[in-house]
Amino acid sequence: MKLYYYPGNASMAPHCLLEEIGQPFELSLVDRARNAHKAPDYLGLNPNGLIPVLADGDLVLYESAAICLHLADRYPDARLAPALGTDARAQCYKWLMWCTNTVQATALLYFYPERWVQAGNTEGAAQVKAHAETKINGLLDQIDNHLAGVEGPWFLGEQYSVLDPYVMMLCRWTRGFPRPARDLPHIGPYLQRVLARPAVQRALQTEGLAPPVV
Repeated sequence: MKLYYYPGNASMAPHCLLEEIGQPFELSLVDRARNAHKAPDYLGLNPNGLIPVLADGDLVLYESAAICLHLADRYPDARLAPALGTDARAQCYKWLMWCTNTVQATALLYFYPERWVQAGNTEGAAQVKAHAETKINGLLDQIDNHLAGVEGPWFLGEQYSVLDPYVMMLCRWTRGFPRPARDLPHIGPYLQRVLARPAVQRALQTEGLAPPVV
């Protein structure tokens, strides 16, 4: 099993899960600084030119959320998702899809606003970024409110799951915001609990991400 990654990128959540599972895996750095994610060999794995990609035998999989669910299903003994067919599993699907389709998609608008306006339209790009930041603030409030009502230390309650490194990863991306996720009353302690897991610490160390991480 091989994970194509870049430090701090959307590959972070799958990387943390691979460490959590504890089975052998290989990391392959895709150097964004050299546009390696746009090179023909990488585009053969993911035609979108995005990170990560997971190669699992003959299976080549991209999209971070899909990789996380695949790992949960491939290694059920790791208990990284609630049992199939349960209400808790449905909630896991809901929140993971919300993370990737809503929070992550909005973060891309914030970090790359120039992609959504005509070339050279700096005022338009600034407006896109400002609106994205406002929306992300509201989404962080939604996460904080959810955590306030959870009975247990993790996003789904007592069971650590694919959602925990995924939410941590997205919250980490707000560390440079005027109102970062870590400053919210329930998200802040929650992030410290996720970061304290040995598997997460190993992933962060391998990626060379020194404290403060979030």
